[in-house]
Amino acid sequence: MKQMLAVLCIVGMSFTALSASAADDKAAIDQRLANAKDVLDAIMATPDKAIPNQIMSQATCVGVVPSVKKGAFLVGAEYGQGVVTCRTGHGWSAPAFIKIAGGSFGFQIGGQATDLVLVAVNDKGFQDLLKSKFKIGGDASAAAGPVGRDSQAATDWKLNAELLTYSRAKGLFAGVDLSGAVVDANVDATRTFYGDAHPSEQILKGEVATPPDARPFVRTVAKYFSEVQK
Repeated sequence: MKQMLAVLCIVGMSFTALSASAADDKAAIDQRLANAKDVLDAIMATPDKAIPNQIMSQATCVGVVPSVKKGAFLVGAEYGQGVVTCRTGHGWSAPAFIKIAGGSFGFQIGGQATDLVLVAVNDKGFQDLLKSKFKIGGDASAAAGPVGRDSQAATDWKLNAELLTYSRAKGLFAGVDLSGAVVDANVDATRTFYGDAHPSEQILKGEVATPPDARPFVRTVAKYFSEVQK
């Protein structure tokens, strides 16, 4: 019983520390955007092991969570902060900021920090999901995303999931099961970055201008997730 209480205390203290670190300053948020851009560049540098062309061309929203952290030893708690942009009628939106937390995501024990990529593949996207926090695999159907330039596994993704989920650790990029993870809007980061707590839905629908510091990330998404040429 005492051992169980000790473990619970460790978990509680871990998440308290992680939550306290969530209130980042502008420099930390700018670095997160830069890191998210770098994650996409690194993944797409090897097309044969990257996100399939069909998915990239039809994605409605793309989220990147660089350097997910483990919250407690033995108990597989993870926590990360990231950014999301969605396709609009005039290009990709300004970024909205998100937090993701939950139980074990199947990361390698003892591995280095893990990057996550979330790709919305239908019209629901993040705009509606981020009206309130949602659970991957519960409120939003999800599947581990296929990889490879022309992956045959990409043929039925539209039938089975609203979100395709990926992880990158130790240079390896693959689909990952994130069922049970909870995604929520990062209101503090939004307020710090924009000077106002714009609703995520408003940002992702293109109703908020993209600040200069966010343009490199948004342009990188637009570069890789371009629409199919007709």
